[in-house]
Amino acid sequence: MANLFAQLEFKFPKWMRGASLPKVKSVSAIASDKSDPGMTVWCREQAMSFGLPELAKKVRVVWNPRMRTTAGRAWWPSRLIEINPKLKDLSETEVWRTLKHELAHLLAFERCGRRQIDPHGIEWQMACCELGIPGESARHSLPLKSRRMKRKYVYVCPSCFSEIKRVRPMRRAVACYACCKKFNAGNYHERFRLIRNSL
Repeated sequence: MANLFAQLEFKFPKWMRGASLPKVKSVSAIASDKSDPGMTVWCREQAMSFGLPELAKKVRVVWNPRMRTTAGRAWWPSRLIEINPKLKDLSETEVWRTLKHELAHLLAFERCGRRQIDPHGIEWQMACCELGIPGESARHSLPLKSRRMKRKYVYVCPSCFSEIKRVRPMRRAVACYACCKKFNAGNYHERFRLIRNSL
């Protein structure tokens, strides 16, 4: 029996034998690398003034360089606000208006808790008024450049000859919805299968 255990030899890496673990950034530390402390403090003060201590404790504002056409986003229940850094090139007014717009979302969701609400419904509109942006629009009209992707794949319905353009090729059989609805009660039929047309 002793010989059996003598044959078992375990090799552990250094860190498992008591050496210190390598330092790795936590997920929250990575996310806060692009955080904006000034705007975060402002949001926390606003939340406290509205009597929402949980929101005041957890709300965070970060700049998200991956945003293209979106001005900002609010995430609940994580209570995170993301702002598009391209707004800095437009004006400081647009940055603060967007921040208030997104904070209004968090105020509305925080007050309603688990109750389902419309993201741009009456609760959000009331929060916008409280933050000094009454009549705020649900969508922005800012000149943020979008990435245009060429639709180089064209498909044609053999029945009605309508064209459908796609960025990527279709991987499965797809039929013309209008024709299937009109002639086959909305069910797929091979007769209306879209045919790829070369440009």
